[in-house]
Amino acid sequence: MSRARPPPLVTGISPKEGAAWTKVTIRGENLGTGSVDLIGLSICGHNCLLTAEWMSASKIVCRVGPAKDDKGEIIVTTKSGGLGTSTVSFKLLKPERIGILDQSAVWVDELNYYDMRTDRNKGISPLSLRPNNPLGIEIDKGKFPLKDIEMTFPGMSGDFTSENFSATWYLIENHAGSSFEQLKMAAINVKKQANKKNEGSLAYVKGGLSTFFEAQDALAAIHQRQDSDGTERVEGSMTQRLEVILNRASHTADTLFQEVLGRKDKADSTRNALNVLQRFKFLFNLPLNIERNIQKGDYDVVINDYEKAKSLFGNTEVPVFKKVYAEVETRIRALRSLLLEKLLQTPSTLHDQKKYIRYLSDLHAPGDPAWQCIYAQHKWILQLMQDCRDEFIGGQRARAADAEGDGRPSALGRLAQASSVKRGGSLHMTRPSNWRFETPQQVQFVEKLSDVVIGQLPNFWKLWISYVNGSLFSETGEKSGQVEKSKKNARQRQNDFKKMIEEVTNRLVQLVRGALLPATLPQAQRSLYGGWENKTELAGTWLTQIIHTVRACYDALSALEIPNDLLQVIQDLLLDLKVHCLMVTLLHATNDVRSLAEKEDWLVDNEGLTRLPSQFEQRVVHMLQSLKEPLEIKAGEINILQLEQVQDQATDVCVGIMKVFIGCLERLSTNRDGDGSTSHISVDLSSSRGFNNTQGCSSPTSEQRLLIILSNCHYLERHTFLNLADHFEKHGLTGTDKITRVSIAAVRELDEKLFEAYIERRADPIAGSLEPGIYAGYFDWRDCPAPTGVRSYLKEALVNIITVHAEVFTISKDLVPCVLSKILATVADELCRLMQCVPSFSKNGALQARLELCALRDAIAAYLNAESNVSFQMALDALPPLHSASDKKLLEELWNKFKSSMHLQLACFKPACVLPLKR
Repeated sequence: MSRARPPPLVTGISPKEGAAWTKVTIRGENLGTGSVDLIGLSICGHNCLLTAEWMSASKIVCRVGPAKDDKGEIIVTTKSGGLGTSTVSFKLLKPERIGILDQSAVWVDELNYYDMRTDRNKGISPLSLRPNNPLGIEIDKGKFPLKDIEMTFPGMSGDFTSENFSATWYLIENHAGSSFEQLKMAAINVKKQANKKNEGSLAYVKGGLSTFFEAQDALAAIHQRQDSDGTERVEGSMTQRLEVILNRASHTADTLFQEVLGRKDKADSTRNALNVLQRFKFLFNLPLNIERNIQKGDYDVVINDYEKAKSLFGNTEVPVFKKVYAEVETRIRALRSLLLEKLLQTPSTLHDQKKYIRYLSDLHAPGDPAWQCIYAQHKWILQLMQDCRDEFIGGQRARAADAEGDGRPSALGRLAQASSVKRGGSLHMTRPSNWRFETPQQVQFVEKLSDVVIGQLPNFWKLWISYVNGSLFSETGEKSGQVEKSKKNARQRQNDFKKMIEEVTNRLVQLVRGALLPATLPQAQRSLYGGWENKTELAGTWLTQIIHTVRACYDALSALEIPNDLLQVIQDLLLDLKVHCLMVTLLHATNDVRSLAEKEDWLVDNEGLTRLPSQFEQRVVHMLQSLKEPLEIKAGEINILQLEQVQDQATDVCVGIMKVFIGCLERLSTNRDGDGSTSHISVDLSSSRGFNNTQGCSSPTSEQRLLIILSNCHYLERHTFLNLADHFEKHGLTGTDKITRVSIAAVRELDEKLFEAYIERRADPIAGSLEPGIYAGYFDWRDCPAPTGVRSYLKEALVNIITVHAEVFTISKDLVPCVLSKILATVADELCRLMQCVPSFSKNGALQARLELCALRDAIAAYLNAESNVSFQMALDALPPLHSASDKKLLEELWNKFKSSMHLQLACFKPACVLPLKR
């Protein structure tokens, strides 16, 4: 028998997998000419012909029956084409089923399938008759989370059998990826299904028309029999027998199905209760879940659950829901109190503070938790600063370290243990273990106070900035309502926060002033912030360290972009501290210079100087160098040396330092007490520090002291004061001209005073010995023998002058000309007076006087000044003039004899012969 058409070919199936009774669409070629031509259809070996619905030669719709094979081909058989083939396969999914006698912790829907082969309905559940795909297009599940859809459509459902069915929800959940054309096709399918439902009763009648005719014939026959019987209620009549039969059938039916129907009603009630519990289990379990999540610290979960419950049941009128929701509100109020307590607890990190503020905001806590936190932090910082001062005032730092294990640490103790005060670096270098015992209490206090401020104020400022810009509630721009509310509150409280910052900075300044500058505080504040009267006065080095600490604190706060007007009080404090440091350093330098007199060892170098001028210069230079850091001008700071009042005070103190040193020199020139072991004069022109004089290790005489001090004064005037003036200008200290002028005037005054004292001590004995020496042995100028040479008194005077020369030369050869000139002027004046007092001279007396005057004048000619020459000339003028050549020759012979006998002694008076002496 030949076939009229090619065999069927299946090229596609949709869906490609599914459980039993899944509706599939088969596509291919030559699938038959009609439903009569289709004689066979098997999927995975199961005959599906009874459920097949022929649509066209390329499309067949059917349901997949239960098959033994998990995966198999789709085979179509037609009369016209015979047995076909398939290029695709179908995968049969076998869902896990729970038997009617198996125990289960959940309710199992009663799914009974309609077996079209036997045409029997085995109690089909209404839920089982709902179509799997009411739109008739391919289902494309979206990736939208169910929670997001529930929040978007509160109170709605995506189940099309629900009373709160939302078509939008259903489309998002099942057809998120469908195209617009597919949705148009779905709308057409829905319209077709609606039309079929409207025509359902009429089609049912048309399909069963013969059955209706048969029923009509049966009813007509029964009616005819009753009419022919003629009796209705007669015993034994057909009507009565029919009634009995119907009543018996009804009773039998009730007896048979009463237990089954009762169980069904009970099952329906249980199912409804379970559905309610399952549907609203979120609300019923919420109080317990809130308690558990609070204990675990999952506050975000609690807030999300509360928001969901509030949106679903916040306005419910159902009594049981209202009762459960009231319990939820009770737990939330307890959570608000707990979070507020944690928020206000100190110390805490900025991250924790922001987190708790967001939690309270999400829970709609009353008031303004962010401002409450800012206010609490402000009070906490002030308390920390005051506790720091109280600890140091009471001297409890050491005891506080021993009491750390007491269980109740102080505020500063808790602060030290908290991470909120930990910074990336410290203002101070690593110190030895005994640092606290060496550093003054005021310095430790300022550093600790600065640590407190730098550790707390930045987080306090950042918290306020977050409050102002709204980032406390959302860092991504969400929750715009809360952000705008935060900004509005911040604008209203801006002045209040500014007062808080001012109070913190003022408290910092007041505490530092109370410790270092109590005189700058009002009398009423000294008892609150002072109390350091028993502490030692700080030196300039410690004040410099304090300035460094305060300046670092100011820089750290400036880096936070805090307005400069709020930090001006710290700048004012820095200004006062620098002025105080300058004055204290100068005053300490004054005391240090005053103590130099005790360190004079009287060791003289080859220039006639001791170590004293060099030590003085070093002390002053060191003082200026120590002022370099405190006088350094940072950005925004004022140069204190440009303040007129500070200039005058600093200049006066510097002048005082110079005068104090000059006073030390004056005391040394008159003080003969000293350390015998070191107070000796020693010079050695062949060495760097000189050689020992003939006095050995004995203390220098008062005359030697005068010479040494004179030498030091000359060095001060010519070098030291000029060098110090350069250093003063280099370090920016004004008033240098006044300091130099006054210092030089003072040292010159001392130099003149000491010079006159030395001349008086050395010249007067020499001049006073002349007159007794001249008239020794009843010498008379009018009656004396012919001169035979220079007499002894003049030689003795020359030896005394040589002794002075040696003494001065030993100390400082630079002093020799001025000292000898002054002494010789005194001697010449005395000789002039003595010669002018002689009433008359004999010839021999005149020759003797002229010989001695000329011998002395020529011997010391190198050191004679104008005054001395005038005195000698006046003395010679008082003598009778020489007339004979023999007398002149005699004088010349005697002068040569004198020079020959004393040439070694007289060599010291020759300037060309001033050679260094060596021992």
